[in-house]
Formats: sequence, C-alpha cells, structure tokens
Amino acid sequence: MTPLVSIVVTCFNQADYLERSVKSVLSQTFTDLECIMVDDGSTDNTKEVAQQLISLDSRVSYFYKENGGVSSSRNFGFKQAQGKWIQFLDGDDWIHQDKIKFQLEHLNTLNVQENTVLYTDYERVFIDREQQIISRQENIVGSLSREQLVERLLIPDFLADSPFPLLQQCLLMSRDVQEKKIFDESLKALQDRDFTIDLLLANVNFVYTPMIGAYYTKHQFNRTNNWSYMKAYYILLYETVCSKHHDLIPLCKVGIDFLLKEAIREKEQNNFARLIKMFSPPLYLLNKKIRINHSYLLKLIYQTRLIIPSFLLYEKYRGPRSQKIISIFSQFINLFKKPKSSYINTD
Repeated sequence: MTPLVSIVVTCFNQADYLERSVKSVLSQTFTDLECIMVDDGSTDNTKEVAQQLISLDSRVSYFYKENGGVSSSRNFGFKQAQGKWIQFLDGDDWIHQDKIKFQLEHLNTLNVQENTVLYTDYERVFIDREQQIISRQENIVGSLSREQLVERLLIPDFLADSPFPLLQQCLLMSRDVQEKKIFDESLKALQDRDFTIDLLLANVNFVYTPMIGAYYTKHQFNRTNNWSYMKAYYILLYETVCSKHHDLIPLCKVGIDFLLKEAIREKEQNNFARLIKMFSPPLYLLNKKIRINHSYLLKLIYQTRLIIPSFLLYEKYRGPRSQKIISIFSQFINLFKKPKSSYINTD
C-alpha cells in the first residue's frame, strides 16, 4: 500500500546521530509513512547503523550513492519516495513525534491539499563533543506573508533579528511542489533558501503550523561553522537569485553590502569582482564615514585599499606597535591644527 507521507533522511558521515533521527520518524503518531535513508557516500559506519535501523521497521529503506552534497541526496531521495507528502530531514536532526499528524490535521481545517508547503517553528540544539546537549534555543517563526518570507530568506542569519523561517526540517510539502522545483546541486550550502524562494515566487502556498516541529543541531562538525566555506556559497546564492529574479536585487543588498565590505577589508579580489556586478548604491564604508554611489568609485577605493596597510583603516588589525604609530602620527598632525574660533563670548 502506498504511504501517504515519505520522510527522506539524508546523511553523510553522521552515524553517531542517525539512530536518533530515524527513530524520531518511526515514533511519529501519524503512522502511514515511509522512511528513506539516503547515504551520500559516507566513509564512517553509517551503513552498519542503517542496516540495524532497517531491521526495526519495514517502513525503513536505505540507499547508498556517491557523494554529491545534500541537494543531490534530497533529489535522489525524492525519486524513491512514494508518498503524497514529502519531508526532508538531515541525519543529525530530528522531529517532534506529533509533527506530521499536527501538520496534516491543520491542513484539513484549511481544505487545501495541493501546491502547499507547511512549516513550523523549531528548536536549535547545541551539542558538545560527547554528544551531550549543552543548551537549547527556541525559534518561533510565526505566520509570515510571502513578501516577508522572501525578504528574510535573502538576509544572512547573523545580520537578521529574526529566526530563519523555512528550515527544511520544518517543512512538509505536497508532492506536486517537489515536482515543480528540485534542489540546485551547485549549491552545497544555502540551497534551502534558493529552493523556497523559487517556490514562493511560483505562488506555492506556505502555511504556518504553530508548533515546535523540528530540532536542528549545532555541533563541531557543522559546515556552517566554517565562514570561508559559507561565504563562498552566500556569494553563489546571490548570483543565482539575481540571475533568475533581477527584481530581488534590492532585497539582497544587506548581504551583498556586508560581503563587499569584507572583500575590501580582506583584499579578496575574486570575491570583490563577483560582488560588484551586483552592487546597488549607496554603500557606506568605515563606520558610514564614506558614502559610495557609483561602481567606478568603489573599484577605485578597492585598488587604493590594496596599497594601504590594514592597521591604518581597521582596528581589528592593530597591535600595540601599530596603535603606538597611529598615536604618534595623530599627535604630529594635531601640532599643525589651528584652534577653532568661537562665536561665543565667554568674558
């Protein structure tokens, strides 16, 4: 009998977490489901753990594929899925036991069955090296409009004052949605943003279901901990979005401006060359002391930056010696300053 819901658990070298993830699927109070494990070329003992989990429940299946990233794993898993509703889950995360039941019951009250994505709130769970939970952070997304969701998806989390709204682990999608849009396999990170933005702009219904539905782990092996890695994919994300949706460039400005300023500060020539193509004035530099309204001026500033010592412009590069040099230079300059005349008579 064809299951109503397919939950695709993707994993890469996450054997230590996989059991908890899959068991959160098997313990769902909604039982008409299948659990599809997709092993993205793991080199640890993921296969052995998966085989043990298969023996627990006939609803579990396991597939191995060559490493290609989480996007390719999800696309692969969808091809195996039989359900009318699809959920993706990373192998180190888990879901609330009532998630699927609650979302489908909520859906029934709206009388909507197709072209729909259901999303929930979530909890960020911090885990130490011994896999012990050291802290938890509740993230309440709330019901957001299509415009609010698109705008928030284009802002990096560290620059936003609200939680990431459409965590993949929180979503439950009608099958026809996944048939319209697959995950971009060139994006090894941030693919959730590109995926959901395209769906939102294709007028897919996004319905908020108010519950803590998923538990998203943060641990030492998360690739999101590596800023150099993530920065490269933020630039690629903006290039991808801007090439498809030119009208969204203004909404990308917060992130692009941040990355442009970092490219100038860190003298990242390749990143600067890519980002300036998406430049939307104005850009403020040096604590808003400099306003740039034209790309040619920004290019000139970048070239000038290449020959100016970093410590003269940025405090983060100043050690005791450089601070002393700046202090002496400032005192020297002050010797030639004329005292300001006052228009106030103090006699």
